[in-house]
Parts: sequence; C-alpha cells; structure tokens
Amino acid sequence: MDIKEEWVVLKEIKEALQNNDQSRAAENIQKYLDKEKNIPLNIAITGESGSGKSTFVNSFRGIDNRDERAAPTGVVETTMEVTPYPHPNYPNVTLWDLPGIGTTSFPADKYLKHFEFERFDFFIIISDTRFRENDVKLAQEIQKMEKKFYFVRSKIDNDVRSEKRSQREFNEERTLVQIRENCIKGLQKKGFETPQVFLVSSLELHLYDFHLLEETLERELPEHKRDVLLLAMPSVSLEIINKKKKALKSKIKYYAMLSAAVGGVPVPGISLAVDIAMIVGVVTKYVFAFGLDIPSLSRLAQSTGVPLDELLAVILSPLAAKKITAELIMKVVQSLGITAALMAAEEVSRLIPGFGIPAAMGLSFLSTYRILSTFLDMLADDAQRVFKKALGLNTSV
Repeated sequence: MDIKEEWVVLKEIKEALQNNDQSRAAENIQKYLDKEKNIPLNIAITGESGSGKSTFVNSFRGIDNRDERAAPTGVVETTMEVTPYPHPNYPNVTLWDLPGIGTTSFPADKYLKHFEFERFDFFIIISDTRFRENDVKLAQEIQKMEKKFYFVRSKIDNDVRSEKRSQREFNEERTLVQIRENCIKGLQKKGFETPQVFLVSSLELHLYDFHLLEETLERELPEHKRDVLLLAMPSVSLEIINKKKKALKSKIKYYAMLSAAVGGVPVPGISLAVDIAMIVGVVTKYVFAFGLDIPSLSRLAQSTGVPLDELLAVILSPLAAKKITAELIMKVVQSLGITAALMAAEEVSRLIPGFGIPAAMGLSFLSTYRILSTFLDMLADDAQRVFKKALGLNTSV
C-alpha cells in the first residue's frame, strides 16, 4: 500500500471513530491488515540441474534440507515439475522450484512454453559454475516478457574452500572478485551489457552477496510487495533486521486504532480480552520475522557453528524463543508498570458516565501502541544480539 492509499485508509478510520461508529472503524482496520497479509508474492527459482536450486528454496524459507516440508535435493535432477513451496510463516509468499533447464526431460526450446511463466513476480537463475547457453536463453525470454530476473552464482562456499586448499597465498576477496568477473564477462559475451551477478552460499546466507540480492529485489519490486518480501527474508544482516523493525513499526498505529475501536464497546473486560488476543498474534509475527523462534535459532546455530545455548544466552527479552500465549503477554505487560496501569485505567474509565467511553478508547490506543512498540524494540534488539553472536561480533546493541 502506497502513502496515498494509506492516507485514505487512515482518513476513513478516523471519520468512523469520530462518528462513534466503532464497528465500521474496526472493519476498515481489519480489512487493511488482511489486505497486507494476503498480498501474493511468487518467486521462480530456476537453472540447470544440480545447480543448488532446491537448497536455495529451502534456505530462503528457513527450512533444513532434511525437513519434511523441504524441496528435495540431490546430485541428480530431483525437480520433475513446477513445484510450489509456500513460506512456513508467510503462506502468501511462494517459491516455485522449477525443473532444471536443459535436461533431457526438459529441453530448453520447450521449457518456457511448458510453464505458465506469467504467474511469477520475478525469476532467480542459479548456476554453480558459469552461466551457460540455456541460462542465457531463459533470461532473454524473461526479458521479452518484461519480467525481472537475477543471476545467482551458488555454492560459493565450496569454491572458497577449494581455492584455499590449492593456493599458497589465498585471498578470499580476490577469489570472490575473480568469480564474479568471470560470470559477468561470460554473460557480456552472450549479449548482456551490464549483468548483475550475486554470489551466494545457500548454506550460509549471511555471507557473500545475499544481502545485496535482498536490497536489489526490494528496490525493484512494486511498492506494495516490498514489505511482503522483507518480512519473509531470513534475518541475515543487521540492515535487514533494522528494515524489518521499521516495516513492523509502521503497522502498530493500525493495531492501536483497532484496539481503540474495540475500546468503545461499553462492556467491561471485552477490550482487554480482544487486545491481549491481538497482541499475542502480533508478537508471534515479530518473533517469526526476526527468526527468534527455536527452529530458526537452531538452524542459525547449525549454519554458523555457534552452539544454540550460546545464542540463547544473549537473548534478554522474555518473549523470544518461547511460545507466545495470553498468559505470557499478561505477565510481561504487568512487569512494564506504566503500561499495565494504562490498561487498568481504561477499564475503570469505561464506567464513568459521559466521557468514559471516549477516554477508554484513547487509553486503549495508547496502551496498545506502547506495548507493541516496547515489545518490538525488545525483540529487534535480541535479533541484533543473536546475529552478532553468530558472527562472533560484540553483542552490545
């Protein structure tokens, strides 16, 4: 949703609240939140067989190759048809694992005609060596369709290890520059003037160019799909963590307005119950977005070699690495003191004739906004500490 659309939504919600039409206000807010949640993003992952497409699909989704939800991987072509893999925490985001281009099962001249390429928002073309003729043909056809595509050179960690073993004076940066330049020159010879090539290790996304790929995708996507991509991205850099925090922060006012609309219902206890249930859902979203759930932390420990216990040791928030429940939220809210007092004042003010309901709505907005802002700050700080610990950096925020 762009700034103009957001302004219209805010105006409609404000008018409904001013006219004491809480149900219409709540309906408009929920419609906005649902719209954001249901924006589809379809990403096509393709390339020659054995290039690491399936491993990339799994890593992007934060899923181990051995997980039952994982795209099958192997040294032979394991993808025999276009297979959708929804993100486990963001089902509106789907990565499509396409069969290896150029295999005997899928010759290049029939590849593009066989699949409904119009459904995809953009394409990631993966190769674990140089980009070959089939990759170039595919990119050219995608260009004709006026779709975006991105070249990803995979398995960079293997190349770095191999070069390190074979060179007397190994320089990793020089090796990466050589690999990138070799890919770019090869693509230029095949007609691409200024191709971008991203060096990626699917098993170690925090290394090399994955963060540059994220920045490029975010910049070139339509505005209404940028946050969808961002929140589904693995938190593999401090910049991505900060971007996620900013995106999540921008939505807090809508949850606070929804809280205010429910706060206008003249029934004691209803507002508190609805607020807590809503906060449970929102905070769960925060935990998943920052990768602070136990499965995500376990995968990070495995990929970086830092024991899970050491990652957990730098977490300060009582909300991270736990199942978010109403009881946990209430316990943490009570520990915040002032915020808990605001929620109590809201329930008391509702009983005052005349101005009690408007006062309760204002207090409901304020308490929800403060709670979510505080929780978001806590979890974002934890995400930064965990990331720094995983990379062996100073964990102070």
